[in-house]
Amino acid sequence: MSNLERDPREIRCGAEEGTGSEVLTGREVPLGGPRAMLVSRTLPHVHRRMIGAWCFVDAYGPQRAAMRVPPHPHTGLQTVSWLIAGEVLHRDSLGTLQEIRPGQLNLMTAGRGIAHSEESPETVLHGVQLWVALPGEHRHTGPGFEHHPALPVLSGTGFEAIVIMGLLGGVASPATAYSPLVGAQIAVGGVCEVPIDPAFEHGVLLLDGEVAELEPGALTYLPPGRSRVRLSGHGRVLLIGGEPFEEEIVMWWNFVGRSHDEIVAFRKEWMEGEGFGAVEGYDGEPLPAPVLPGTPLKPRGRVR
Repeated sequence: MSNLERDPREIRCGAEEGTGSEVLTGREVPLGGPRAMLVSRTLPHVHRRMIGAWCFVDAYGPQRAAMRVPPHPHTGLQTVSWLIAGEVLHRDSLGTLQEIRPGQLNLMTAGRGIAHSEESPETVLHGVQLWVALPGEHRHTGPGFEHHPALPVLSGTGFEAIVIMGLLGGVASPATAYSPLVGAQIAVGGVCEVPIDPAFEHGVLLLDGEVAELEPGALTYLPPGRSRVRLSGHGRVLLIGGEPFEEEIVMWWNFVGRSHDEIVAFRKEWMEGEGFGAVEGYDGEPLPAPVLPGTPLKPRGRVR
């Protein structure tokens, strides 16, 4: 899944320091037309645009729906697709055709440019779609795709964590990451303390069940300096985190860049059918890019 808003706001991200914990309430965003599936977008938020290199968090379901996201472009980021229920078929301009199911990871690196589509039959869908901004030295890397059908697990008293990306408690995901970060699904069964890197800022999102420390539909931000996160209850949560991102970026529609002119160039290439390749096998037309705003896009800090 990606950003299908027809009037996307400029998303301003980059390096600035926050001071304490925050609760980032999600906003409902429809994906597509009149029968669109609704997602809850907690990042970027009006007050905080990034957590480490994580710059986009959409949570959806459980709901019965048929996903249909036409071919569309990406630059300067990685898409992280994670399901709790359902199945989604990924196609991209590298020729990849890969279904994803619960507990499996689809990781797409856009780098200098890639196009993809996602679709599913009508079924119960429940999952998250995440983006990771690529640091400057890697943002023009060649596009790539990885499918990881099995991922390592960190177990402790009262919890079991599937390490989706990066490193958690000494357990490392095999997925390619371009900056120090973590992404994990944690099953909470009672009272637990999950080890985290004190150099990272973190976000915690309730996926299902009840966990006392978390509000449904909200992403709880934790600043650097903590070595553990305490959780109590029974449910599943998403943990994301990373070293505070030290670059300012411009994020608009499905592009991550560094300047207004760069975004204009990405949009032009997509609309003219250049630079991103073709997604073969999708029954439908590519998604047209929205109209750019009337004022220049500017790189900004990761918090407002």
